[in-house]
Amino acid sequence: MIKLGEGIVNHPEDVSVDGNGVLYTTTGDGWIKRMHPNGTWEDWQQGLLKVSEEGVTVLVSQFNGSQLRFANDVIEASDGSLYFTVSSTKFTPAEYYLDLVSGEPHGVLLKYDPSTNQTSLVLDGLYFANGVALSEDERFLVVCESWKCVKHFLKVSGRTDREIFIDNLPGGPDNVNLARDGSFWISIIKMDPKGIQALQSCKESTQLLEAYPELIQLLIPMGKQAAAAVVNVKADGRLNREISDPNATDISFVTSAQGHDNNLYLASINSDFIGKLPLRPL
Repeated sequence: MIKLGEGIVNHPEDVSVDGNGVLYTTTGDGWIKRMHPNGTWEDWQQGLLKVSEEGVTVLVSQFNGSQLRFANDVIEASDGSLYFTVSSTKFTPAEYYLDLVSGEPHGVLLKYDPSTNQTSLVLDGLYFANGVALSEDERFLVVCESWKCVKHFLKVSGRTDREIFIDNLPGGPDNVNLARDGSFWISIIKMDPKGIQALQSCKESTQLLEAYPELIQLLIPMGKQAAAAVVNVKADGRLNREISDPNATDISFVTSAQGHDNNLYLASINSDFIGKLPLRPL
């Protein structure tokens, strides 16, 4: 695996590549950094926000009278609409583990309409809503939750508001990105489902985690030795391939994966680089 921008990017959480081959990543120090095709890096913007060469504009800061406490991922449709997840309407990013062990669906999917500057509810009752992506034909959205990804149809009448896209994954799905062939790359976080379920059934789970914070690392290993995994899922929800680094030899705790020109670009909040992995044909 090739390490891009080693020492330049600080804990990159997400990664994207545009049509011109420019790579973008969000980092722990608040920057959106980008790497040009010639390999040079740029601190592009700091910063739901609209980010362009002209600057940063706050589009949405509250919904239904409540402050957005935990906005997570966003995708833009061809009509300019923005679909974005709020992982929790109850907890903040620093309290992510409390949302997880609560076992309650505090997450939502919202839509921002730039023509009206209005925000509307698309889905509620999501368990830690995480990554979101549009299908190639924009007929449906894929939204990742704690243990599964769901599909929400946008252009098909008579369907339920959601159905399972894929479950029984080897961990918790994080970010999801559309591939050029219409499939999806989903990063997988290794978690201890039995331990989390045990805490969810414990009435004193919050007090227990406050007294023994090291339990969080046991339930969701996030250190340099945390296993890394991504899966590719076809548009019909069938698992296509899995790529993993179980011993974190090259990279740990991958939080986002984006394919471009027969390479897979990997982001991890544990690293100081973006991983570039050549994709071998199946």
